[in-house]
Amino acid sequence: MRALAALLLWLALPGWADAPRILMLGDSLTAGFGLPAGQSLPRQLERWLADRGTPATIINGGLSGDTSYGGRVRIGPALRRHQPDAVIVELGANDMLMRLPPDRTRANLAAILSRAAAGGRPVLLVGIGAPTRDRALRARWAAIWPALAQDSGARLMPDLYAPITAVPPAARGPLLQRDGLHPSASGTAALAHALGPHVQALIAGMANGGTAADIPR
Repeated sequence: MRALAALLLWLALPGWADAPRILMLGDSLTAGFGLPAGQSLPRQLERWLADRGTPATIINGGLSGDTSYGGRVRIGPALRRHQPDAVIVELGANDMLMRLPPDRTRANLAAILSRAAAGGRPVLLVGIGAPTRDRALRARWAAIWPALAQDSGARLMPDLYAPITAVPPAARGPLLQRDGLHPSASGTAALAHALGPHVQALIAGMANGGTAADIPR
């Protein structure tokens, strides 16, 4: 019943009868590394949104192995090619794995967010927890995402991988692929379920005429 009401409200909003186009710029977590095409995060997110009355076209801008610098290079061409209504930025995990300086990643992400939000385009920044056991370094990484969201006006999801790390290590097997790093189809479904409400809020702000700067976080 709630999904039907949301759909009727969506269709009643002028200019948004068609599903918005949302570019998801990311790494292997977005690209769907090791998964059938229909089980990638963008595809599962599309289904999650459609099932809840907020349909959207999620453009898969993921590139396995990509870093924040690679995203900084790709964002301009991706925007010109796809002309999205909004952007989701999911990058930084490979920077951590490559032990790149957090400040460099922050600078690259800041440039991506600035480019993505040009003209008032709404943006959702998706962070991820650092895998290191070094508490000080983990804290430095964790601080990047909220600071960037505050500076740029982007909406924020602090940690995409939280639904998996919240599960005890011994029970994570079904959620991960054999490499123990990338999510399985069911793990990706958990990520889509956690990401979905943030994207719904992004869409609601777009339908109400909000911009990247004034949509509540």
